[in-house]
Amino acid sequence: MKQQRVRKLNKADETDGPILYWMSREQRVRDNWALIAAQELARERRRPLCVCFALATSFLGAPWRHYDFMLRGLREVEADLTKHNIPFYLLLGSPLETVPELVQKLKIAAVFTDFTPLRIGRKWRETVAKMVDIPFYEVDARNVVPCWVASPKMEIGARTLRPKIHKLLDQFLDDFPAVHKQDDHNLPAVAIDWDAAAKSLHVDHSIPICRDFDPGEEAARKALARFIDHIDRYDEKRNDPSVDAQSGLSPYLHFGHISAQHVVKQVLKEAGSKPGTAGFIEELVVRRELSDNFCLYRHDYDSTNCFPEWAKASLNKHLPDKRPYLYTRDEFEQARTHDPLWNAAQIEMVEHGKMHGYMRMYWAKKILEWTETAEEAMAVAIYLNDRYELDGRESNGYAGIAWSIGGVHDRPWPERPIYGVIRYMSYNGAKSKFDVDAYIKRVGAQPGQASLF
Repeated sequence: MKQQRVRKLNKADETDGPILYWMSREQRVRDNWALIAAQELARERRRPLCVCFALATSFLGAPWRHYDFMLRGLREVEADLTKHNIPFYLLLGSPLETVPELVQKLKIAAVFTDFTPLRIGRKWRETVAKMVDIPFYEVDARNVVPCWVASPKMEIGARTLRPKIHKLLDQFLDDFPAVHKQDDHNLPAVAIDWDAAAKSLHVDHSIPICRDFDPGEEAARKALARFIDHIDRYDEKRNDPSVDAQSGLSPYLHFGHISAQHVVKQVLKEAGSKPGTAGFIEELVVRRELSDNFCLYRHDYDSTNCFPEWAKASLNKHLPDKRPYLYTRDEFEQARTHDPLWNAAQIEMVEHGKMHGYMRMYWAKKILEWTETAEEAMAVAIYLNDRYELDGRESNGYAGIAWSIGGVHDRPWPERPIYGVIRYMSYNGAKSKFDVDAYIKRVGAQPGQASLF
């Protein structure tokens, strides 16, 4: 594999002992560059390989809906690793405690882990790298072109990142080596009590799990196959919420159940030059990797501080503007606004764990219009997104909300009340683009009422 995918986070020297892959963002066995890198070193040194996952008992307000999806996927990971004779350890508690403890207990020689641009994950990695006196490697198995290779700075938008990505894309679209079955090892085997792990969590159980998605690698690959069969609809219908033309892969990409690089290779192999292929790869690679770029280089990605100066100045100028409606966070959460289209989008998210991509933009922009400040709008949008979306707490979500509310990766538009020069979206504009009533019917929404409440 290409060494540009790997970077060392400390200066420690390797010792004699097993190699550990601390799985985190990439919860799969196949097509996982971090696991591949760890196994390559283990085989080269003739040492055993093991894998761990540190299960924090609470994480940024994630409810049981998200933990359920993740734990069921991890059970599949455990079964797959067992077939490869690779021990898997589920660690309960903060990674800052459990990972160093496992390193000491097993006398680990080197640690590999997944790349993340998000603050809490970065803090975990940087802290553990200082705590362990062995090499600590971070591997970008999320992006096709590793985030730090694509650009050393925050990009203005897709137009500046796109040529950098395309220049390197062929170089990094290499084939994945297979994960090898490991020879006998002397590492302790620990049976995982998944039910006990679930009971140890301190999370909100009031939100029902999602029945729309089955978690895990196999389910993700089946979803990809279904999408490729109908990818020709994507070009024309992807921005039509009344039609199911999107890939439906975002929960799987978020939890790392499928590799974006694998998705690109399969789409190119099976769909070739079909309509929709180029547009889908633009969204999957350029737009998605732009989000990681944004979060890596702007640690304030979830606050209004990350907005460009022109946007902050314009929003401040229009702060005194009278809002036509003002809603509380509870009213937003319960889909009790005057707008049936917005309510339908909120209900789609609450009931199905996802929201159509076009509606996500409309949804966030209306929160800006119906709250007193951009700061309040950001807080409400992030709270709702991360509480209900299966792909919440992800760079795509933070970047998308910052784009909608604060003009990140966008440009100034004609000035208008409340929004200033932030891009505007309206109910009538939506009606001109798609069948609003058909979308509301498809979601099964009743105006002013979310069935969860």
